[in-house]
Amino acid sequence: MARTRAPDHESQREQILELAAEKFAQTSYPSTSMADLAAASGTSKARLYHYYESKEAILFDLLDRYTKRLMLIIAEVEGSSQRRGLTERETFAELVRAFLVEYETSHSRHVALLNDVKYLVETQREIVLNRQRDIVAAFARQLARAYPERATKENQTALTMMVFGMINWTFTWLKPGGPLGYREFADQVVSVLDHGLRPEP
Repeated sequence: MARTRAPDHESQREQILELAAEKFAQTSYPSTSMADLAAASGTSKARLYHYYESKEAILFDLLDRYTKRLMLIIAEVEGSSQRRGLTERETFAELVRAFLVEYETSHSRHVALLNDVKYLVETQREIVLNRQRDIVAAFARQLARAYPERATKENQTALTMMVFGMINWTFTWLKPGGPLGYREFADQVVSVLDHGLRPEP
């Protein structure tokens, strides 16, 4: 007879993932052991193995859930923008803002996504990488709709990666609670996209 899961099983897994992401960001994935993760979670290795069979399983679940979350944000922004009757440019601005709002509260998960995908086994790595490609493709499509005169077939990829370059590495310098918040920075990114570095009219 299969053992039933405790009512808090999923919340416990989420807590483990959050603490694991923080630990990976602090000491690097390769340098972190299951014993380290158990200690960070305030539990025993035996109890940790009850939730995850390995460190690799933790990393995959972490990145799998996070990339699904980013895809969901894209769908939510597109649906909300359509219901609200926003223009394509307004929709792209909302997409940038939504991602930066997510990055503010997913700092360590984002570090893991940027740094640790290469440690997954090939089948798992492809799942995460394919979802990352879908995220980039969604941004590229919306960018082309928002700025059709600029985002041509020849430079659409370059402009899309320029946008990701502006927002994806904020964890290295934009600190929550600092003088510039993530929402304010999102407005700065949108302003640069709309006006360049010239003063707004």
